[in-house]
Amino acid sequence: MAVRRQAPVVAIRAVGSAVTGVWCLLAALAVAPFSADAETAADDAQRLQPITVTATRNPIDAFSFPGMVTALGRAEIETRQPSSPDDVLKMIPGVEFTGGPRRTGEVPRIRGFEGADVIVTIDGARQNFDSVHDGRFFLDPSLLKRVEVLRGPASSLYGSGGTGGLIAFQTLDAADLLLPGETAGTKVTGGYRSVNSERFSNFTAYSMPLAGVDAVASITSRGSGTIRLGDGNHLRDTDDDILAGLAKASWEFAGHHRFEASATAFRNDAREPNDGQQRFGQEVAANGLVQKDVRSASFSAAYHYDDPTNRYVDFDAVVYRTQFRVDELRLEDVSGGPAGELLRRDVGTLGMRMDNRSRFPVSEATHVTLTYGTEYWRDSQDGGDGGMRMGQPDANANERHGVPDADARFTGIFAQAEIVLPDPFGDESGSLLVIPGARYDSYRISSSNRLGADNNRNELSPKIGVTWLPTDRLMAFANYAHAFRAPTADEIYLTGSHFPLFRGPGELVGFNRFEPNPQLKPQTTRTVEVGAGATFNDVFAKQDQFQIKATHFRVRGNDFIDRAIRQVFPVPRDCVPFVSDQVRVPAGPPNVFRTGCEGAAFSANVPKARLRGTEVDATYDGDGLRVAFGYSTIDGENEETGMKLGRLAPDQFTVDAAVKLPQLDSVVGWRLQLADRFDKVNDPADARAGYAVHDFYFSWRPVQLLAGFGVDLGIDNAFDKAHTRVDTAAVEPGRNFRISAGYALAW
Repeated sequence: MAVRRQAPVVAIRAVGSAVTGVWCLLAALAVAPFSADAETAADDAQRLQPITVTATRNPIDAFSFPGMVTALGRAEIETRQPSSPDDVLKMIPGVEFTGGPRRTGEVPRIRGFEGADVIVTIDGARQNFDSVHDGRFFLDPSLLKRVEVLRGPASSLYGSGGTGGLIAFQTLDAADLLLPGETAGTKVTGGYRSVNSERFSNFTAYSMPLAGVDAVASITSRGSGTIRLGDGNHLRDTDDDILAGLAKASWEFAGHHRFEASATAFRNDAREPNDGQQRFGQEVAANGLVQKDVRSASFSAAYHYDDPTNRYVDFDAVVYRTQFRVDELRLEDVSGGPAGELLRRDVGTLGMRMDNRSRFPVSEATHVTLTYGTEYWRDSQDGGDGGMRMGQPDANANERHGVPDADARFTGIFAQAEIVLPDPFGDESGSLLVIPGARYDSYRISSSNRLGADNNRNELSPKIGVTWLPTDRLMAFANYAHAFRAPTADEIYLTGSHFPLFRGPGELVGFNRFEPNPQLKPQTTRTVEVGAGATFNDVFAKQDQFQIKATHFRVRGNDFIDRAIRQVFPVPRDCVPFVSDQVRVPAGPPNVFRTGCEGAAFSANVPKARLRGTEVDATYDGDGLRVAFGYSTIDGENEETGMKLGRLAPDQFTVDAAVKLPQLDSVVGWRLQLADRFDKVNDPADARAGYAVHDFYFSWRPVQLLAGFGVDLGIDNAFDKAHTRVDTAAVEPGRNFRISAGYALAW
């Protein structure tokens, strides 16, 4: 057992040494002389690099961008047979989901930042739901055609929440599903996953009836039960039934205009603990089971104007409305509350964004693209508050208090330039891409529950990024950025019980309670990032390619918003039940006092914090083989106390290797997730063992005799490895056999 536990540690340390070698190799390549013949240059020109739009709000290839951004297309998403966004994104370096195996509790984390520190959009609409023990957003991956993930500060273009990065989801279009000459089609898909007995079905209809008109509608159903874990136990009370849908239409007219309307909906009826991130045992029994009804809907309408002959106007505008509702109805009379008690949370966002790009050619090879615009959104939260609703008496006396009624308004203006300079250091010195930008934001957060004063601030978020491409094959980049994240309404105003306290079996002595903190300041960060990359063509065969990009970043944070729990464990025998630990109660004799049992959970500003990390992305792509490698490491602490920050991750290495079998219209592959032992903790109980998890998959898409059919097979966690992620109470799912099959008919 000891040998098996050490294997991931040794492997990760070997990877860390290899990463050091990668940096040395990239540095050597950056200064080495380079020559290429005309044929190789022509081959390079034919290869198309992944394009990102979210990183700069202007199309740019991901390799040249001065930072780390990943774009996943529909084919790659389908191959992963995802049942949640975690399945889509878990192989990206620096990105992970915490919260446990239950889908309602999954929370994305980028470079140590999670929750409101990560901006999430669906078709341009912000997803601003925030809850202590629920997920960050709710979306079924069957509706997706593309996702872009920007790792690192994004406030200079996107405002509050851009300290960790950005996840931008895009939903399906009919054009993604139809071949040239086809005008309409339907697709039906079904699937099964053994680890939780999940049954999945999807029906999609799509059409392009007229030139420039695109319409698609899709509906997905999932039902699952108890999850079998890697340690052989079963995570019970995980039943959920999901219904998700998409309706979308677009119209291109008059040559340069495009209008698009999109609506997504998601509903999950789940029977699980009040805290869906819990495992089992006393913690579940204490809080009791709830019937959790999760609903979300997102509506957006977008307009785009782009006339290639008009270099001054390339205009985008989007208006959107998102709505979340999470109801938790207690099913049992337990210490956490009586059966029939309802915890209600409604969160709505109304927003708009407008931006334009103007292009100014300075010379034949030098040009400037200026992107500028404005954004506004308003978040409104309405929650049950112990017989009160919007500050007034509520007839529903069974509502559980704690969720504050709150309102948050954000306004921002931004501008960014992309400057391309040829031969910046003399003849044959390549090209230099310089991207300076800044955004000014103003916000105000208030609560009608009279829990404290309004919270309002103004923030300026400048950024500058530089990429030097000495040749078409090599690049080096650096960037410096400020970012900020306003505190959320829950962080400022949340009250109510967090978890029950027991002094012995069945002896309830109170609750750890949420405490509001209206004085919370916005979290601000300053990030310095440097990196390099290289592309090699015709490595092992004609037309193959190997590409690698690595970065190292350092983040300094002021007023870092961190979670804190004040509670004595085990609960003292002499504490006063149901009294705050901040209260001293006379014990009888003069000058003798006892303190209360009840501690608190609250958000607080860490005056100074720092993070540092390294990421490596590498891909080899040939006619018969595609291999993607990823590596990430991160560490951080409170600069004043030296205590570790609460949202770190172990060193991780990933591999995704796929063998292409064109003669069989198939792909067969293997994925590896390798994590080092996690010991960057203040409490040894938070440490996690290292692990290695292997997945295998097979995809078949016939293109002739059975064209339209598709089959995907897979085995997740093939060797049934028991492993637990950081900040997660439950062991991850065990071995999972999965299958999906579909048929598409188009005409």
